[in-house]
Amino acid sequence: MIHTVKKTLLAGLGAVIVSKEIIENALHDWIEKGKITPDEAKGFAEKLVDTGTTHWEKTKGDLTQKVSDFAQKAPFAHRSELAALEARITVLEQAALRTQLTSAGSPNDAYPSTEGS
Repeated sequence: MIHTVKKTLLAGLGAVIVSKEIIENALHDWIEKGKITPDEAKGFAEKLVDTGTTHWEKTKGDLTQKVSDFAQKAPFAHRSELAALEARITVLEQAALRTQLTSAGSPNDAYPSTEGS
């Protein structure tokens, strides 16, 4: 799931880069056509960058919160829970081994005693 989120964020970042190039090209075209001055284009670009940064930070925060909420609600085991289960399994395996060895008896029990014969 984390891999998917990373790919999505990178795709979004790629879209931002492409958009920046498109905006820069459009502004350059407008300057060449005399629709805006270089100072106006610079101000417009700065405003777009500021707005984009604000939206990016908000989206990143929202996404982080949603992923966190999803992880809390999803039935995933946490590392501490897995470690506790592994410890319990080890204890149970050791107890089962001791029980198995005890019920099998000692190796000498398989042969009849020769004492008193």
